[in-house]
Amino acid sequence: MIPYGEPKDRHVANRQGAAFAFVDMVLVVTSMGVIKQAGATFPAIQLVFFRAVVGLLLIAPLLWRYRSEVFNSQQVKGHVGRVLCGTVALCCNYAATAALPLTLVTVIGFTRPFVILGFAAVILGERILRRHWVSSIICFISVLFIVKPGSMSWDWGLLAALGMVLFGSLSVIQTRRLTGEHAVVLMMFHAIGLAVLTAIPAAFVWVSPGLSDLPAFLIIGVLAQVGQFCFLRSHQLAEASILAPLSYVVIVFSSIADYLYFGIVPTLSLVVGCLAIVSAALLGTQLGRSRR
Repeated sequence: MIPYGEPKDRHVANRQGAAFAFVDMVLVVTSMGVIKQAGATFPAIQLVFFRAVVGLLLIAPLLWRYRSEVFNSQQVKGHVGRVLCGTVALCCNYAATAALPLTLVTVIGFTRPFVILGFAAVILGERILRRHWVSSIICFISVLFIVKPGSMSWDWGLLAALGMVLFGSLSVIQTRRLTGEHAVVLMMFHAIGLAVLTAIPAAFVWVSPGLSDLPAFLIIGVLAQVGQFCFLRSHQLAEASILAPLSYVVIVFSSIADYLYFGIVPTLSLVVGCLAIVSAALLGTQLGRSRR
């Protein structure tokens, strides 16, 4: 029996996983405008809590349909580990963002594919081809060329940023190890765990929302939940060595969002860097022609 999320043809699975990854990137970038506006009024941890609650409400009707898979899961420890790593990564992300320039946090975050590739080789036993390492290095250098981190000052938030990369990578690897689990089961455990773990911190900085704020919360929650489903399916279907270089393409979508939302015209370095990122990502994937 073919496990859930594992098509018989590995090449087909890689293509499908890459497609889900692209959709996830678009949804994440689209939600940035709403999060940016809501973040001017509400603390980030409260927005994360609302995101978790809305996501839980969205998938609650599916709990009855998949009750057997949820309550009879044989990988509870794996789910707990994934939720804990994801929550720690999220908290580190907030701490780093508060202490460091956002662009610097972004650059450090783009080192995660290197860590994921390493963990995939050591923990999952995946074979990492040379071109996958080369494409990831090219993408990372292109990101450095775009943001020019040498012109920014470093701060204490560096440790938090490194924790974000480490625990975020472990969360991704744990997702890969839960390949046999249905995506709804993964989302259910994540939504419940995230809501529970962020409830108390959010209570300490709570800002009472009005009715006019509810649409923003709903949009953030819906986009996040659909995006998480796409994220989970991408990592269930495709190998980490395929998805790692693709993750850099998010900066291309971000530049498009900057132009559409805020009228920021891309610079020459951004255009050149984005072209290099796309080319390297295509080099790293070569969908349909990957060799094991």
